[in-house]
Amino acid sequence: MILYYLITVFYVLVCTLLLLVILLQQGKGDIAAAFGGGSSQSAFGARAGATVLSKATAVLAALFMIVALALAIIGQRGPGSVISGSAPPRPVSAPARPATPAPASSTPAPAPAAPTGATAPATPAPATPK
Repeated sequence: MILYYLITVFYVLVCTLLLLVILLQQGKGDIAAAFGGGSSQSAFGARAGATVLSKATAVLAALFMIVALALAIIGQRGPGSVISGSAPPRPVSAPARPATPAPASSTPAPAPAAPTGATAPATPAPATPK
């Protein structure tokens, strides 16, 4: 894991140097020179030879691409994402249904209240086996 961070620091350094080297180079002039309107007959403008800055640009550009590819490969083989080690979320359960009253035909009717002073008929006790 520390190797990944070291390569990342090196990559940021290469990016910064590449940016500085490109910005330090002298431009070719106006827009006409970019489209072949320059006074020279050479393929790449008035300058014939490559300068130190253009060689440094080529080296840093190659390093930029190689290190970017290395970081992509190392990043795929890493420990995974931050949430890969956690348990999967629980499934959401449906809300409880409210109790619905049963239809009137299936509920037994309550026994009528006995009149005052009357005794209710005795119900025989169930027989218990001996």
